[in-house]
Amino acid sequence: MKGVLLVNLGSPDSPTPKDVKPYLDEFLMDKYVIDVPYLLRALLVRGIILRKRPEESAHAYAKIWWEEGSPLVVLSERMQKKVQPLVTVPVALAMRYGSMTIEKGLQELHDKGVTDVMLFPLYPQYAMASTLTILVKAEEIRKKKFPHMKFTDVPAFYNKPDYIKNLADSIQKHLVGFDYDHLLFSYHGIPERHIRKTDVTKSHCKIDGSCCNTPSPAHEFCYRHQCYETTKQVVKLLGLPEDKYSLTFQSRLAGDKWLEPYTDVEIDNMPAKGIKKLAVVTPAFVSDCLETLEEIAMRAKEDFEANGGEEFLAIPCLNDDDEWCETVSNWINDWAK
Repeated sequence: MKGVLLVNLGSPDSPTPKDVKPYLDEFLMDKYVIDVPYLLRALLVRGIILRKRPEESAHAYAKIWWEEGSPLVVLSERMQKKVQPLVTVPVALAMRYGSMTIEKGLQELHDKGVTDVMLFPLYPQYAMASTLTILVKAEEIRKKKFPHMKFTDVPAFYNKPDYIKNLADSIQKHLVGFDYDHLLFSYHGIPERHIRKTDVTKSHCKIDGSCCNTPSPAHEFCYRHQCYETTKQVVKLLGLPEDKYSLTFQSRLAGDKWLEPYTDVEIDNMPAKGIKKLAVVTPAFVSDCLETLEEIAMRAKEDFEANGGEEFLAIPCLNDDDEWCETVSNWINDWAK
């Protein structure tokens, strides 16, 4: 019997330091997120970051928390509930980090008699800190607890025509009535070394401005290429001129060279360049979360206005948009035939 496990990032159980600390510990101690040797990672995370970060993060989570719970979890649940009636197989939901574990999701499917699982990371673009860690964790659990299960991994869908159309339609819908000067595509940042680590050719990804546009097998796992390709295809559908949009990377940590240009730096400089009305879309996420609701819709908006910007629009993620849920259900039904 076939079934589907949708997997998103995760969330602390509440916006309190008590719950944020173990969540951050699990997240940041993941060797695919902070990819340094264990002892150095433990020193960095448990000796430095977790001394201050839980309180700061809890404050940020408290600003976006909904009555029903974490926005990312609530929106993922809404999506799953919309998709389930449209498909012929059971659909479970799990998170890579936090209490909604992948093991619980697989157990739910197992209890329904599922032996063939479509493992569906809810990330349009592939990255070791998002997609890969889900696939590795799920395989670890399968070997230990569900050895008779078979997995089919859903590859990154950054360039699938129906996803691109959903994203373009959503952007267009939210821009109605907003006479914007510029549309910014802000993707989650990753360290540059992650790009080189996932380069299957071990030589193509030079991050030099040309490698992402030069055909290569590396592109199947290149987060940077996939971000640019998503943007390129959406822009083409929307018919945007080159001077009307740009692409940046957000949420960097200090200490490493991360993908550039940086969202916060670019947004701060935009008003001085004559961009007074800015719209921002965040296509690295399918569900709104801390990085979209607090970092962009609140902090980036404040910074933009403090630097002379006049109007700021944070375009929501696809969330439980009907068209998007229909697309996901079509992919599932095609697989389940």
